[in-house]
Amino acid sequence: QVQLVESGGGLVQAGGSLRLSCAVSGRTFTIYTMRWFRQAPGKEREFVAQITWSGGNTVYADSVKGRFTISRDNAKNTVYLQMNSLKPEDTADYYCAATTHIGDYWGQGTQVTVSS
Repeated sequence: QVQLVESGGGLVQAGGSLRLSCAVSGRTFTIYTMRWFRQAPGKEREFVAQITWSGGNTVYADSVKGRFTISRDNAKNTVYLQMNSLKPEDTADYYCAATTHIGDYWGQGTQVTVSS
């Protein structure tokens, strides 16, 4: 199994920055891809960004491209989401997820609130 713990959320003004962290433990050698999702109140969960665990290839949602950066530190078993130029519409609960050869694992989420 894989365990995920997110941190780094909080309240920030529009235009500000936050860095989310996702600490990964357990059978990390089974991970293919790490992803960040978010879910705003009353909306469906949406994909934000992903990175391959081994090669570091990244993909971003159009809504965050150029503002958010996903990265990973395999030595620390941590995935990051650097969020710059934040907008009120970025307000959501942010979740990291690991895709492994036996299924997907999710963290508990961290809340991000962007005030206008």
